[in-house]
Amino acid sequence: WITGVAFLLVEPSNRFVRFHARQSVIVFGALSIAWFVAMTIPFIGWFFAWLIIPYLSVALWLLLMYKAYRGQRFKLPFAGDLADQPH
Repeated sequence: WITGVAFLLVEPSNRFVRFHARQSVIVFGALSIAWFVAMTIPFIGWFFAWLIIPYLSVALWLLLMYKAYRGQRFKLPFAGDLADQPH
């Protein structure tokens, strides 16, 4: 989500970049919050925090980077809809 914020600051006029940056901030911000919450829950939360969330994050990161690199406007459910709203 940090690079998403950086791209929002660096490319304020490019709609394609802004959409992907906003979607990144939403998705990876939510995953960061989920990780912190999971860490507060013993055992099952730790399992999710160390074995599920990191691999999910990497898979989404690679998918979203690939789609953006290919010039595709790929929307994830919910996060893509939020990122698509005019601001």
